[in-house]
Amino acid sequence: MTERSWEEKYKLITRNLAEWLGDEKLKTILKQRDIKIYWGTATTGKPHIGYFTPMSKIADFLRAGAEVTILFADLHAYLDNMKAPWELLALRTKYYEAVIKSMLKSIDVPLDKLKFIKGTEYQLSKEYTLDVYRLGSIVTEHDAKKAGAEVVKQVASPLLSGLLYPGLQALDEQYLKVDAQFGGVDQRKIFTFSEKYLPMLGYEKRVHLMNPMIPGLTGAKMSSSEEDSKIDLLDDAAAVKKKLKKAFCEPGNITDNGILSFSKHVIFPLLKSDEVYIIPRKDEFGGDAQFVKYEDLETAFAKQEIHPGDLKAAVEIYINKLLDPIRKEFSADPKLKKLSSEAYPPPQKQKPVEDIVPSRLDIRVGKVVEVEKHPDADALYVEKIDLGEANGPRTIVSGLANFVPLEEMKDRLVVVLCNLKAANLRGIQSHGMVLCSSTDQPTKQVEPLRPPSDAVPGEKVLVEGYEEGVPDDILNPKKKVWDKLQVDLIVNGNGEAAWAGNALLTASNGKITSDTLKNVPIK
Repeated sequence: MTERSWEEKYKLITRNLAEWLGDEKLKTILKQRDIKIYWGTATTGKPHIGYFTPMSKIADFLRAGAEVTILFADLHAYLDNMKAPWELLALRTKYYEAVIKSMLKSIDVPLDKLKFIKGTEYQLSKEYTLDVYRLGSIVTEHDAKKAGAEVVKQVASPLLSGLLYPGLQALDEQYLKVDAQFGGVDQRKIFTFSEKYLPMLGYEKRVHLMNPMIPGLTGAKMSSSEEDSKIDLLDDAAAVKKKLKKAFCEPGNITDNGILSFSKHVIFPLLKSDEVYIIPRKDEFGGDAQFVKYEDLETAFAKQEIHPGDLKAAVEIYINKLLDPIRKEFSADPKLKKLSSEAYPPPQKQKPVEDIVPSRLDIRVGKVVEVEKHPDADALYVEKIDLGEANGPRTIVSGLANFVPLEEMKDRLVVVLCNLKAANLRGIQSHGMVLCSSTDQPTKQVEPLRPPSDAVPGEKVLVEGYEEGVPDDILNPKKKVWDKLQVDLIVNGNGEAAWAGNALLTASNGKITSDTLKNVPIK
């Protein structure tokens, strides 16, 4: 085989990528030697045909002479909000290795040119652990949260494991001794995080190669958790036909088209030099259509010269051609069959889980019509609050005496949680809670949330996006519904109340605010 020039290698490595960072470094390395690249995958959801997208690029890397390491990120998978226990992850790691090897063989990639490694083979070493601590001493919470924004579930009170995730992925580049990391464009923030922080530890900045995100069959990102959006690697031909038949493929639409994207990023790159892309058609519809370049197929589809049904039929043939060797290998080997069922057991029937959603909270605007100090507690106020109820104002006890002067509470509009179970506070029954922004640092500060000035007593306060639903009559304290929802209630950086990033609004779309406190919890 003729040795490729560095320019030819560069073209192979970068073709069909959405973006790459470190272009000059990439060229410099290729002029001197073969580049070392790693691709990592967290061993959680079951691999699907979308995995052929990185596999086809890995084939490009290998054809360009690159040394490629595939990392099975079992430790990362565990830290990603602990989606699976260690015992199950061990089985899934074995499944990933088996199925990815089978995929690579199905596209004629020689396995002797690849290296497979599990994260736990080196990520638990003394040296790696010390570097995790070193990184933890310089990375801000803001940067860690921002870096993982596209790949780690975002909540108001994130787990520390999710904040560690980007740093571990950055350190992998150093400990795998590679020149470049390859991943989806959704990893971009982690890649720029790596470029910022690795040099601070005395390590070199790597090249970063990014694949585009391929739409699933429903038009959105292909996801392991959405059955209809992806085709499993072990799906039979009938299942492939059924899922492709339901796939979104609007005539002339070349933007949100998973069928076209799969053709571009998987089928065309894998065609041999003497092969063309064929769309079988009956003679009455013009006979078979053939394409040497993807761009010509896209143009023809955009002009509606290719019918979606014909495109799906062509892709069905190519997908089955890719999956046939994998199906045969797994069906012929009892150990692989067993591994598949153990790594991804069928879901067990579970008791219905209550939805913990903010629409269960009965939050209303109230007006303080009377207020006085609690006779037996200097820190407490006893308030009569008009909530627009026929039976008159409610009695509510609040711990605000040390924070809000008595005269500022009188006639004030407040925000009240109305469906808490009545509580006896120093001998007086309290029938609700005035919601406040609160901080303990550097000194304790508490401010009652402020509704819009034109709000009226009894007006409902809803969480944006959760307007539907009926509040509980009484929040059951044993089920801790309020406790679970309260952790995501905050006043954001704009001084506006929100739940998990969704604004609290009055029924007339007025915002709930805090007078001075920002980035603090609501209690």
